[in-house]
Amino acid sequence: MSDVKTEKLGFEAEVSKLLHMMVHSVYSDREIFLRELISNASDACDKLRYEGLSDDSLLAGDTDFGIAITVDPAAKTIQVSDNGIGMNRDDLVANLGTIARSGTAGFMDKLTGDAKTDVQLIGQFGVGFYSVFMVADSVVVKTRRAGDADAWAWESTGEGEYTISGAEKDTRGTEITLHLKEDAAEFLEQHRLRQIVTTYSDHIAVPITLAIKGGEEADADPKVVNEGSAIWTRAKSDITEEQYTEFYRHAGHAFDDPALTLHYKAEGMQEYTVLLFVPTTRPVDLFDPARKSRVKLYVKRVFITDDTTDMLPGWLRFMRGVIDSQDLPLNISREMLQNNPTLNRMSKAITKRVVSELEKLATKDTEKFLKIWETFGPVLKEGIYEDFERRDLLLKLARFKTTADDDWVTLADYVERMKDKQSTIYYVTGPDEATTRRSPQLEGFKSRGVEVLLLSDPVDEFWLQVVQDFDGKPFKSITRGSSDLKDLDSDKKDASDDTVKEGDLTTLTTVMKEVLGDKVKDVRASDRLTETAACLVADDDAMDMHLERILKAHNQLDQIAAKVLEVNPDHPLMKVLTEKAKETGAVQSLEDIILLVFDQAKILEGETLDDPTAFAKRLSTAMAKGLAA
Repeated sequence: MSDVKTEKLGFEAEVSKLLHMMVHSVYSDREIFLRELISNASDACDKLRYEGLSDDSLLAGDTDFGIAITVDPAAKTIQVSDNGIGMNRDDLVANLGTIARSGTAGFMDKLTGDAKTDVQLIGQFGVGFYSVFMVADSVVVKTRRAGDADAWAWESTGEGEYTISGAEKDTRGTEITLHLKEDAAEFLEQHRLRQIVTTYSDHIAVPITLAIKGGEEADADPKVVNEGSAIWTRAKSDITEEQYTEFYRHAGHAFDDPALTLHYKAEGMQEYTVLLFVPTTRPVDLFDPARKSRVKLYVKRVFITDDTTDMLPGWLRFMRGVIDSQDLPLNISREMLQNNPTLNRMSKAITKRVVSELEKLATKDTEKFLKIWETFGPVLKEGIYEDFERRDLLLKLARFKTTADDDWVTLADYVERMKDKQSTIYYVTGPDEATTRRSPQLEGFKSRGVEVLLLSDPVDEFWLQVVQDFDGKPFKSITRGSSDLKDLDSDKKDASDDTVKEGDLTTLTTVMKEVLGDKVKDVRASDRLTETAACLVADDDAMDMHLERILKAHNQLDQIAAKVLEVNPDHPLMKVLTEKAKETGAVQSLEDIILLVFDQAKILEGETLDDPTAFAKRLSTAMAKGLAA
């Protein structure tokens, strides 16, 4: 391979920015570079062990996997090598030239400039390899993929470019040599490296050896420095919280702490071990359309895959960890996992256990549960829509914000607080909580002390289509159909002299309908408004307005249905318009004002105006007349 031409290539834009940030920043957690290299080496061994099940020629008789750390204090280098799957040229470009796992420009948008926060983001985006440039001036990767005759070398100083050339390597696997910076000399010390391995990588299931060349700490014979047993096979009593945390970070390529740990062994008709974690922070691929589970599947401690939709349901895709089955065949392929009955039974049982643990946590440690709900509630609510079997359990587990309180409440809490004459669970949907709290349709409910659920996750619109009620109380949108508020009034109020007469209001709504034409489905008096002049609502048999906007934005709806315009009879503007509507030629004289009222209602709903230029012109004219009066 020595005659292969050396290629000089540039990193993708996101990697270049990331490397610049790492090279020119000093992070307090620089030691994590070794954890990341060991973790990647462990994955490489796992992958080859799996590939070797179907093609033993890849193993070439070498089935003793291991990871070796070799330090040369004189040369100021650290080398981390493994005899795993290795890489070819294309693998090097894909894995070391791009942010491979999540490859998104959004990565840089999330960086804050705060070292601790940004290190967590680096882990979330699966770019742990690049952490080597926090401690190294240059890095050389020499690798040979199992089954290939050719070896390759990758080299970079982290300055925006890298080279790939042919190399000489007699064995499969990868060796990464770091030429350390002057201020990284601590990582040449034996005790420091042992401490890092013990802290971060003691659970790695292949032996990790450490050897020191020359110098005062010379120890050329490699010594095993990790326990080397799969952590999930150990008894819970033998595992510390710190060990659980470091395994979570390894399994999930994460930098945060787990919010919840679930470790148990199932025995009986099926035998398997589960070690799962709920992250503290959202993984960056949480809302990836593929909705794949990232839990690693092992069979008898042999890694099979971490890329399947069948391990856990999509609404638990934020879980990280491992599931180790004793019943699946070792030679099972990723394709055979699709709809595998054994895996399906495991998935159902594990899902049930996860929900049960969340229920227990909600009862025993409300504060801890609410932090999980704030982070993953939008995903868990997908289960209400998808999982008929666990729908009732998830509805009881769900937490909501309402107009009555800033705290999270359950549906049971809401039902218990319902007004005497109230038989319906009212809700309003919107793009975010702040917007829903400003909805003008809430005014009448607030004035009567009627609590309304504030639903701002996109999935809310969809689970509401399949859930008819809770505890016998139906759900009702306050932005669709009639409000029913008059039925909740305990006392009938006598009309005051200041109230618009019903006949006069009919005259106004008739004029407004003539002006607006097919822009609206109807114009009617509102009992849901107390401060705003007018608002839009969907008709009884129409789609809720927020759902309509979601579908339109995703090109799943061609046309928006005409809305009902509701006017507030007690608003000063409507009182003036009521009197003007009695005059001859009211349709022509009030046209601009009525169109302004309609456009204002559309703006309140976040809708796009049909003709912004005409709106601006009418508004300017109205303001000029007002100032001249």
